[in-house]
Amino acid sequence: MQTDTRLGILLMTATTFVFAVQDGISRHLAENYNVIMIVMIRYWFFAAFVISIAKRQAGSIRAAAATSQPILQITRGTLLALEICVMVSAFVLLGLVESHAIFACYPLLIAALSGPVLGEQVGWRRWVAIGIGFVGVLVILQPGFAVFSPAAIVPLVSALMFALYGLLTRYAARQDTTATSFFWTGVSGAVVMTVIGVWFWEPMSAGNWVWMGALCITGASGHWLLIKTYEVAEASAVQPFAYLQLVFASIIGITLMGETLRPNVALGAAIVVGAGLFTLWRARKVA
Repeated sequence: MQTDTRLGILLMTATTFVFAVQDGISRHLAENYNVIMIVMIRYWFFAAFVISIAKRQAGSIRAAAATSQPILQITRGTLLALEICVMVSAFVLLGLVESHAIFACYPLLIAALSGPVLGEQVGWRRWVAIGIGFVGVLVILQPGFAVFSPAAIVPLVSALMFALYGLLTRYAARQDTTATSFFWTGVSGAVVMTVIGVWFWEPMSAGNWVWMGALCITGASGHWLLIKTYEVAEASAVQPFAYLQLVFASIIGITLMGETLRPNVALGAAIVVGAGLFTLWRARKVA
């Protein structure tokens, strides 16, 4: 398979745009219905998509599901599903702009936790970048300068959960294929959300079922684009462009949902993204 970095960058840009649209739809639905039901329905569609992709890549469902570490895989899938619930709740509490600005620190959390969780070595330069990144988070939160909103902790918790999910995914990759991990991500998440979500079912209007269908389609198409991205380009080359989701989500939040971009949020997000890009560059150079 020939590497095409330019195509990979274009696909990653498209991926981040689709995921940003998905976040906007999630916020719209979560303002009218409970988050757990929305994520449950989304996962039903996602699980069907995952099973079809994993079956094609592995040859059969049994081959895709074969793993020597089922507890780890189930934990990964459950953690991601719960993280999505937390992040969608943050969209309702804070909006897309501030939620994504805070969530952007997750690569820094991955770098900080990769040592104790995976035994990877993190040099002093990356530790400095991590520290600077968290200064950016403090700029966004403004503790001591304004009335601190406890809701600001919600996207930070989501970022921590997603960082742990990423680390567990890297750990699982030592023994399982990508198809196997992808299969367990969708199926275990769908099972957990169904067990929880059936108790939170609410009637949904016909118009919002259309939005729900759009949410499912953007979720599946976003993951399909992400798979295609990594098929044509190295992850280290395209990963910095994942930050475009913050840009696209902010545009959607400001233009369509009446959100505002406060100066401290813009400055803090720039610091966080800059620190994150440095850690990605440094990790690539060390590798």
